[in-house]
Order: sequence, then C-alpha cells, then structure tokens
Amino acid sequence: MRFLDLFSGIGGFRLGLERAGNIPVGWVEIDKFARQSYQSMYDTSNEWSADDINKVTDEEWRKFNGKVELIAGGFPCQSFSIAGKREGFLNQTKGTLFFEVARAVKQIKPRFVFLENVKGLLNHDEGSTFRTILNTLDELGYDVEWRVLNSKDFGVPQNRERVYIIGHLREDSGRKVFPFFGENGEVNTANVINPLKGKSDYGWHFEQEVHDDQGLCRTVKANGGSGNIPKVILNNPAKINDLTDVDNPRHGRRGNVLGTDGLSPTLAATDYKQPKQVLVREAMLTSDLRIRKLTPRECWRLQAFPDVLFDKAQQAGLSDSQLYKQAGNSVTVNVIEYIGGLLYEKSN
Repeated sequence: MRFLDLFSGIGGFRLGLERAGNIPVGWVEIDKFARQSYQSMYDTSNEWSADDINKVTDEEWRKFNGKVELIAGGFPCQSFSIAGKREGFLNQTKGTLFFEVARAVKQIKPRFVFLENVKGLLNHDEGSTFRTILNTLDELGYDVEWRVLNSKDFGVPQNRERVYIIGHLREDSGRKVFPFFGENGEVNTANVINPLKGKSDYGWHFEQEVHDDQGLCRTVKANGGSGNIPKVILNNPAKINDLTDVDNPRHGRRGNVLGTDGLSPTLAATDYKQPKQVLVREAMLTSDLRIRKLTPRECWRLQAFPDVLFDKAQQAGLSDSQLYKQAGNSVTVNVIEYIGGLLYEKSN
C-alpha cells in the first residue's frame, strides 16, 4: 500500500509502515534539522517532498489521487497537549494544521487516514476539538475509529500514551483495524509485540517526572538536550552501559540501568532545559549507585529506532540537542508497525 508521510519528523511513521510492507511515495516536513536527519536515514531520491504543507496546492495534492492509498502523520500536538497552552484550533500556526491534513485527504481520497496525537487531544475544550476532527473526517466520507495506546505495551521501555486515529473511506468495506482490544478497552497483550510486564526491583520514588513505581520512563519529549536530559540510576558505576541494546530494546538488565523489566519515563521535548533527578530509598544509597543521563542513542532506542539509522543522523552533523528533540517529537516505531500491518492486511 502506497502512502504519504505528513509531518514526517525523523520518519517514525515511515519506518513502521515500511516494516509492515507499505511503500512511501512522498513526505512533508518543515523543520530543517528533521529534514536533514530524514534524508540521511532513508533513500528519498525518487520521492516527492515538500517543506511547508500550507504551501502545497490542491492541484499538487490531486496528482496523488488514485496513486496513494494511505495518508499518515502525527500532526503537531503542542496546541492540544496538557503541557502547553491548550489553544487548539485557536492557535493559527499549529492547531489548524489538522485542516491541512483534511485538505490533502479531500483532494486525494485515500482508502485510509492514519493519525497520531497526544492523549490530551481527547478532552481539549471539553471534547469539542476532537469532535471537530471526527466531524471533519466524517464530512470527507470517512468512518473513524480511535484508541489510546501506550508504547510500553509494544516492546519498548517507555511509558508513552498517545491517541491513534484511523479513518476508513466509507465505500471501503471490511473489518475494523483495531481487533486487539477487549470489551474493557484495554490492550490484549497476548496479541501485541513483546508486551512488558513486571515491576522494578529497585523500588524507586520519583519526582520531576522521572520514574514511576514500576521503574518506567515517562514520555520522551522533543526538547531534550544539554540541560534537561532524562536520567537513570546505575548500580555499578564502574560499568556504564547503554540503557538498551540493539537486539533487545527493552532489556532493563540489573547491572545496567533500570533493573528487570524497568521502563523509562516518557521522553519529552523539554528534556534539555531542566535536569531530572531520581530519588532512591535511603537504604539503597550506597557507594555502588550513581545517576547518569540518558544518551541521545538511548532516547532513539526508546522510540524503537535501530542504531544504524541513529548513526546516519548523527554522522550527518546533528547536535545532541537536536537528536534529543527529534526522539521526543517522534512516534514509537513499534506501535506504527503493528497498526500498519493491520492496515496492510485490510488493504489486500
């Protein structure tokens, strides 16, 4: 299934959808540093691209009519996040970018629309913002389903809740994309990639959004960098290993960082501004413990990006601050891959 990658960032949607068997034909991203990473990570030589979605004309979108089955993207969420001013569609620079997605959908009429945003979108303005999104897609001829999913249920040690929205072209019949939920709305982990279970042995207390009582990492945010980098605790300061490894991005081994099945707090955009601290019970304050920062590579791993792609972005000259920010702004690849696989199955 061919797709357009809108608000592409460093290609979390692209990578997940490609892994599920789908084919990218174009992408849109306005941030010059994210574009730099994207072009260094993927072969985009034969693909259409634009930097400003506001400047793509209806005529240009119509060229993809009949050639693209899926439009995907995580439209900017700062206007809906509980951490922001929550201006929603009143924010003329970011809140209204959903309508640019709608404009593309109207001209292209893909079979599916696949969107992601922060959980706060659901209750912004007492739900009227989300109703506007649903009503807009309905008027364009799409039936819509949505779910809140947590990245920790998809094989990464990060506590990151996001709302995922699927629009089906109404004339397109078939089962729903989300069959892996029980009647209570919870994820059926028997059908999800590498579910994480268990509780950390460390028994951490926490403050400033660091670790919860399960040793989970909170959401990776976009403004990571030199001063506000997520920090983790080591029980062997002589052996400073990465939080994660390539083959097992959720390891949390005792002797490395988070302990058995430990999770990271959510990666955040502001992680370079204010250093975070981990509070440990007094009985655990020994000479064998110390705290260190998460590395940019570890933050990318928390979003399920392989090291080979991180290396390409780093070698393209991106600063650590930009690499932290890009990890925080991205979607979790494993979640996109799982949903992308369901879409791929439905399209055949």
